[in-house]
Amino acid sequence: MLEIVRVPVLSDNYVWLVHEAQSGETLVVDPAVAAPVLAAAEARGWTITQIWNTHWHPDHVGGNAEIKAATGCVITGPIGEAERIPTLDAHVRGGDIVHLGKLFATVIDVPAHTAGHIAYHFESEHAAFVGDTLFAMGCGRLFEGTAAQMFDNMRKLEALGDDTVIYCAHEYTLSNARFAVTVEPKNADLTARMVDVIALRERGEATVPTTIALERATNPFMRATSVEELAARRAAKDAA
Repeated sequence: MLEIVRVPVLSDNYVWLVHEAQSGETLVVDPAVAAPVLAAAEARGWTITQIWNTHWHPDHVGGNAEIKAATGCVITGPIGEAERIPTLDAHVRGGDIVHLGKLFATVIDVPAHTAGHIAYHFESEHAAFVGDTLFAMGCGRLFEGTAAQMFDNMRKLEALGDDTVIYCAHEYTLSNARFAVTVEPKNADLTARMVDVIALRERGEATVPTTIALERATNPFMRATSVEELAARRAAKDAA
């Protein structure tokens, strides 16, 4: 029931346009900038009615004010970061429900990249918008949280089920893959995925969204078996 469109902006960001046809509502997830997002919606005849933010970083909220001025949309984001996102109209936390037309998503607390980071999970649509928490073969840097929190995040997202499609906010996959193969050089699934990713990027094609199944098989952070192992892998990736 959802039509989801990827809008590439800046150097490697993805903004997601999410359209629910029955109601005619259109949602923007994490607009870094406004103009390309407004243009993408207009090209499809869609009217933006909502923005959902996952965290406060400027490359996720930078388009909020301009899109709201152009459309009158309602902006929802994490209550824990309300002071850092002054454009918010509605504040949510883990366990809350947000609606797009007749569909609803559950808010999941996923702190670590930022202290109040959240994700949005449409269970009925097998889709989750995770901001900078989980990437294809990667995870977000631990700017405001701990490895223990990120390890817990991996368990929460893993529990959404293998068929859940993961919409993250950056095209980091090739860099992540190059690191991942150093962690698990004998992982055949990972080696095969690396080949696929190289081919996609050589053609200038996107490598996301991904799925929980793919990440369980190839993501060194989701595959970490302890907090200490995840912490060591994150430190090594940061230094790479």
